[in-house]
Amino acid sequence: MSAHEFTLFSGGAQGAEAEFGKQAERFGVQEVNFSFEGHKIERNRGLRMLTQEELMRKDVSLTYVSRLLDRNFSNGPLIRMVLRTIMYQVDAGLEVFVVGAILDNGTVNGGTGWGAEFAKICNKPLYVFDQVKNSWFVWEDNAWHSVGTPTITKQHFTGTGTRFLEDNGRSAIEALFAQSFGGVK
Repeated sequence: MSAHEFTLFSGGAQGAEAEFGKQAERFGVQEVNFSFEGHKIERNRGLRMLTQEELMRKDVSLTYVSRLLDRNFSNGPLIRMVLRTIMYQVDAGLEVFVVGAILDNGTVNGGTGWGAEFAKICNKPLYVFDQVKNSWFVWEDNAWHSVGTPTITKQHFTGTGTRFLEDNGRSAIEALFAQSFGGVK
């Protein structure tokens, strides 16, 4: 299949999501960015504004998310909306690629961690580029395993991650697209 038959589902936010979008556009991959009214994002290509009704369908207990990730999330409206859009991203993709850092407890740092945990709950193939360890990892058999640069194999895939993208994270996203789709279109 050619790159234009694939679709990236993301959120268009600063950092990893914006870079996933830039690479999707560069390689000719379609792009859908889930957002909501008042959310500041960098990518408008394929913008999909979620309605209040759609956002409410993905409501999740912050107590549950905090326990699952072993950290506290504020009860502010912005974080709730972001967590809901992440659920739309993960739901839409058949495999999930994340850039961040895997913590000692096996979760991924920040709000990005919810996307990774939701992918685990949904039993979707999950890959994380850990910027601290400078390596890709795959979640298999309830554990993280180091792998080389993965290949995007599902036509609908999710790309999300940290707002604090470092050069190695940017390079990892670029290498993921190059590995998956070959030369730039």
